[in-house]
Amino acid sequence: MSASLTVAELHARAGVALVIDVRTPGEYASGHVPGACNVPLDRLDEALPVLREREAGGGSDTLAVICATGSRSANAAQRLAAAGVPAASVAGGTSQWADAGHELTRTGNATVRPRWVMDRQVRLAAGSLVVLGLLLDFVLPGARYLSLAVGAGLVLSAVTDTCGMAVALGRLPCNRAPDGGPELRETLRQLRDA
Repeated sequence: MSASLTVAELHARAGVALVIDVRTPGEYASGHVPGACNVPLDRLDEALPVLREREAGGGSDTLAVICATGSRSANAAQRLAAAGVPAASVAGGTSQWADAGHELTRTGNATVRPRWVMDRQVRLAAGSLVVLGLLLDFVLPGARYLSLAVGAGLVLSAVTDTCGMAVALGRLPCNRAPDGGPELRETLRQLRDA
């Protein structure tokens, strides 16, 4: 099991801890912890070599991983620990950071309107597909199998602790940074140089 940090502990370590935000670029752009680097969860493996180099070179005091609520960051911290990079997940994520009255940084021309977190988007998409499959079954026999497929996908998601629907939704334009945001290559270069 990976370590965990509270929002208060992260705030106390501001400037010392390296913060990796594993949300989508669009979520990151709409508001993130000051100084956090964006490495989306689905691209975490690409950052492993750089994070290992930082760890071997005696990088920052703490590698903190954050998302909107703490679920994706816990997953990322476990993956990093399994790869030999000690990391702590920030419990409560940026939602709790903002609720505690701490500043969030917006990048580019990010809208002031908050974006839906990925978990909420997945619930909306999955629920809509289930209802659609059931309603369509009245006019198109067999459409209920769409609902079955979504249910099976959710079970698989829970068992494997991955979410293919979140990966697919993360590629939508609404989940990208409005101005293209920092490319992962640029983020990794900054991590190497820091």
